[in-house]
Amino acid sequence: MNARRPVRRPAPAPAPQTIDVTITAVGARGDGLAQQGGVRLYVPFTIAGERVSVRAGLGAAKEGKGEGVRAELLEIIEPSPHRVPPPCSHFGVCGGCTLQHMDDGAYADWKVAQVRTVLDRVGLAGVPLHPLARTAPLGRRRARFAALKRGKRVWLGFNGRQSHRVADLAECPVIHPALLGLLAPARELLAGILPDGGACDLMVSVADGGLDLLLVGPPALDRRARERLAVFAEDQKLARVAWQAEDGGDSEPVAHRGGATIRFGSAIIEPAPGAFQQASDAGQAALTAAVVEAVGPGPKRIVDLFAGLGTFTFPLAERGTVHAVEGDAAALASLSRGAANRRITWERRDLFTDPLTVKELDRFEAVVFDPPRAGAAAQASALASSAVPLVVGVSCSPATFARDARTLTDGGYRLTHVVPVDQFLWAAHVELVGVFVR
Repeated sequence: MNARRPVRRPAPAPAPQTIDVTITAVGARGDGLAQQGGVRLYVPFTIAGERVSVRAGLGAAKEGKGEGVRAELLEIIEPSPHRVPPPCSHFGVCGGCTLQHMDDGAYADWKVAQVRTVLDRVGLAGVPLHPLARTAPLGRRRARFAALKRGKRVWLGFNGRQSHRVADLAECPVIHPALLGLLAPARELLAGILPDGGACDLMVSVADGGLDLLLVGPPALDRRARERLAVFAEDQKLARVAWQAEDGGDSEPVAHRGGATIRFGSAIIEPAPGAFQQASDAGQAALTAAVVEAVGPGPKRIVDLFAGLGTFTFPLAERGTVHAVEGDAAALASLSRGAANRRITWERRDLFTDPLTVKELDRFEAVVFDPPRAGAAAQASALASSAVPLVVGVSCSPATFARDARTLTDGGYRLTHVVPVDQFLWAAHVELVGVFVR
């Protein structure tokens, strides 16, 4: 009879402990970084140079390729001269902002430094960076709110930091006032629609004719709920209301009062409910200006990859002919309706699995690409082997942009400059436009 093998049990996690540490830097997600016994600590709401007391050992944390443990800030022993009172009473509870405790200069410098750091990391040190293009408070024109009903009360706001708990918003110095103004009547509406314990999300954006609302998550809407939504649309003068049973599913119209449109230059586009849009007017204007300036005067043959609704397609069509390529059918349908009688052609194509080939790319004088956060690895590889004289990359992820930029420069392109853009005020997120030439 074989002896039973001993069961190997994982070593117990070390108990949380209170320690004093010095913050050496602020990482890419906005957490302060410190070292203790060879272990990296991630401490939220801190600034480089501060001496703080923390409770460490709250669980594993990872940022990029760095690993460490999460820590809770208990006390600021020696504050940074760049520390300021946060402007929002929800700071520290709401997960929407993580950097309100920095003064404006330190905050802007940190955002630019995030772009510089990732470029340096891939061997592109010294690339000129333009000044940060800013979005002012109250400038964010779209948001996704979480709602939860408990008893007769509805919590409505943003999720807490690394949590599904809803921070019930009473104020917000970031979002457009029209979005904030919708929350109180929306709570009353949801109290009559959601069951006890029910949850949903509200995707709201500012459109030409009022707010555009997509309700996501209630598994079903009965006739009474639909009637309430229709009355709500009329009372709040909403441009459109739609419902989606699950995230990413088909949406159903509930009310359409007209004006659920947005503008790109002279083009008027009606996006599908919940379609991706740039977060702010100022951010969109900054990104568009950087792209158009890089492409320069026409006429040119231009291809706009990951074109979306046509944020860059339509302004670029004033400089030459544009071929828009997009994988999302609903976005491309909106773009194509607005492209009638313009110098625009379009194509539905998954650029992750089926990027434009070198032969196809070489028909154009300029390429613009604006991928999701995952970047455009496959398309960048094809571009690196092409003869296109000008490539303009737009990115919402400096890390994946840097990876793709390294591919392009290894293929013979030169990154002439980068324009950092801040659309998400007081968040760790930063966007950019980079210009490559042969």
